[in-house]
Amino acid sequence: MSEEQTVSLVDVLEEDEELEEEASAVLAGSDSDHCSYPQGYVKRQALYACNTCTPKGGEAAGICLACSYKCHEGHDLFELYTKRNFRCDCGNRKFSELQCKLYPDKDDANSQNKYNHNFFGMYCTCSRPYPDPDDQEEDEMIQCVVCEDWLHGRHLSRAVPECVEMQEMICESCMSKNKFLWTYAAHLAVPGSSEQTKEEPGEESAADVPKKVEKVDGVTECPGKRRREEAELSCRLKELQDIGQKTVQSGAVFWPPSWRSKLCSCTSCQAQLSEAGLSFLLDESDTVLAYENKGKSSEQSQQGHDPLMSALDNLNRVQQLEIIHGYNDMKTELKNFLQTFATEGKVVTSEDIRGFFEEQSRKRRRVDAGPFYCS
Repeated sequence: MSEEQTVSLVDVLEEDEELEEEASAVLAGSDSDHCSYPQGYVKRQALYACNTCTPKGGEAAGICLACSYKCHEGHDLFELYTKRNFRCDCGNRKFSELQCKLYPDKDDANSQNKYNHNFFGMYCTCSRPYPDPDDQEEDEMIQCVVCEDWLHGRHLSRAVPECVEMQEMICESCMSKNKFLWTYAAHLAVPGSSEQTKEEPGEESAADVPKKVEKVDGVTECPGKRRREEAELSCRLKELQDIGQKTVQSGAVFWPPSWRSKLCSCTSCQAQLSEAGLSFLLDESDTVLAYENKGKSSEQSQQGHDPLMSALDNLNRVQQLEIIHGYNDMKTELKNFLQTFATEGKVVTSEDIRGFFEEQSRKRRRVDAGPFYCS
């Protein structure tokens, strides 16, 4: 007889808290009250697609967080997580029967926006919806930092490394379109993310070369110093190519934190990245992790201006301490109260909660009544 899997109330509360943190990380970085259109092509923001207004077969369109709330309430929406350099489409010519309530004066289209099948609720190389009702296999989805499509871990042709949430991934298709990235992958990719091979031994190292002192224009100069100065002006990508270490050019590639700072930013490489539409790879603040951290900071800042805290500011020190102690006591008692249900595996009913607060109210009345003295 197999044991039935049980989930305690503490597990539920912890999972709920994790979901709230994830939502804060994504949504707090975007404005929930004002359409983002006036900001132009926003560096990164939470986006949605409306299946009700722009279904498959029509033109792809994306809407900002505020418009998803104010203009598309009750519609069938696809959550796109975040995308870069996007301007809100809500109410433009792609929406034949809907006008944006927040910012109706918009151009017919946003020519710099980039769209993929995510805007019609399809994801990965398998072009399936998420969540997929026909997929019985548990699998995480990972976003490519270049095309920004979401792919199943099992469809990456590469084992997903540990701590993947701290790493960026470029899918095999994007790597193949930008072959110079394979050179970086051979040196910078997460260990095990790409199989590396060594070509013929390179030139002798600087340590094996006898040190010489040369005179340039009558001035004694160390050639080692000159080589370092020349290296600073050279192309880092070319240097990596000359080393001769290569990688098997197949499968997705995972990159460690701060890998972008190790990319070459010489004039030639900047031009190459720009032509490929990859200039954002030189910007470490472009990452989803940087955006999420910004969202968390914004959420914490807003919590710092909580109305309850503002009300406390208007009370004297004694009153503040009384309220804070009372709140902490109630929070502790509520936690202990719920813990007993979790420990015993009991279900918490509305009557249980009502009884708890009625008991708290009775305790409060006894305290407020003060001491009783006999005359």
